[in-house]
Amino acid sequence: MPLSDDHKPTLLLVDDDAIIADSLEYVLSDEYHIERACDRPSSFKLIDEMVVSPTLALVDLGLPPNTHRPDEGLAVIRKISQKHPSTRVLVLSGQDNKKHVLQAKEDGAVDFIAKPCDIAEIKVRLKKQLIAGGGVDGGNGDIEGIVGSSEEIELLRMQIRQLADSPYPVLIEGESGSGKEVAARNLHRCSSRKLQPFLTLNCAAFNGELLESQLFGHVKGAFTGATETKKGFFEEAGSGSLLLDEIADLPLDLQAKLLRVLENGEYYRLGESQPRHATARVLAATNKDIFAAIKEGQFREDLYHRLSVLTLRVPSLDERNGDKRELLDYFMQQVAEQLAGFQLDDDALTLWNNYTFPGNVRELRNIIIRLSAKYPGQTIKSDVLKREMSGLRQQIGTSGRDGWLNNAMHGASFHLDQLLKSVEKEAIELALREHDGNVSKAAEMLGINRTTLYGRMDRSEDGY
Repeated sequence: MPLSDDHKPTLLLVDDDAIIADSLEYVLSDEYHIERACDRPSSFKLIDEMVVSPTLALVDLGLPPNTHRPDEGLAVIRKISQKHPSTRVLVLSGQDNKKHVLQAKEDGAVDFIAKPCDIAEIKVRLKKQLIAGGGVDGGNGDIEGIVGSSEEIELLRMQIRQLADSPYPVLIEGESGSGKEVAARNLHRCSSRKLQPFLTLNCAAFNGELLESQLFGHVKGAFTGATETKKGFFEEAGSGSLLLDEIADLPLDLQAKLLRVLENGEYYRLGESQPRHATARVLAATNKDIFAAIKEGQFREDLYHRLSVLTLRVPSLDERNGDKRELLDYFMQQVAEQLAGFQLDDDALTLWNNYTFPGNVRELRNIIIRLSAKYPGQTIKSDVLKREMSGLRQQIGTSGRDGWLNNAMHGASFHLDQLLKSVEKEAIELALREHDGNVSKAAEMLGINRTTLYGRMDRSEDGY
């Protein structure tokens, strides 16, 4: 709900482009009281007349009479800094070479946003300066499980709130383990559908008729084994939200049927000629390059355009500077309900913050669970942490690959077949552990198809 004018912080907007200024005022006026100026003289007059300092200012450098030079905008920044030193000035400008950025900050700007820029990012950057200046509570409202204070994660929260109540599908992109399902759950949680069901269907976990049955349901006798009529996920979701995970793995024939649902809400149970109507909001998630899949004829371009009316990108953990420590504390608190906690010494904490976490948040959480189970109540040193982080990737990775193989080959009982089986077994175990036993995701990580992975698992004497 928009704030009343009495409770809104004031934003001074200085831009000579009327279309940009009108657009910014339209989208920001629910949260800010907007004061506008279009050039240096009008902004100077407004700055002098303001009895109460504006909380924020958003200033373009390229102002008339010479919009290709930054001089006029820099003069406005200096005027604001002199007259209203508490105002936090952000620059929004296409003149974003390093020299102009440094000069703007030297003259008093606290942030520089290059044009063109997504409005969601502008909102995040403004809010960040509000928080820094003590002008707003930095709480996360109804959003749960998205932990961190980096700009990337703040942008994600902002986008979730913006898109939550839209009726259109949302395509959620991001690396494996980054938290796409958590983002989807929060889209549902922050929407007016939150009291309705939220269901997730992994499109890579089923094949053919079984997947179609999961989506749309079936009647008794529709196929071998269909001993009773069953509702599908679209019907079970009702007016709630349905997340189609691993959407890029949806077979082409089902892509056409999903497209029909998105276009007019119509679908059929397997074995039934009576059409049904879906009212659930569709969310889709993928860690694959859908454009590559379209190019290879594996994904319909028209379906992509239907699904991607709105998009979210969940950042990888390595993009989220500073969030690794917050996530460590968050998951340790969760695990502490079942297991005694642990501590990292200074060197281990440095290693933690510098580690790239290729498996993203999922890998980070799993490491915390293993550490809590194996070292309850202990202070963990960097060498212990390094072993837990290593897995196969680092055991035969950067510095030790040749030495590791050389030692194995010169061993007294070296057999190549046995070595290959051992490496294969360890790789499969690592992939399954990293993906919580999900065979489809483990197969994708290993670069093989699911059927091949099942065969190799069955071939093992010990199993996985």
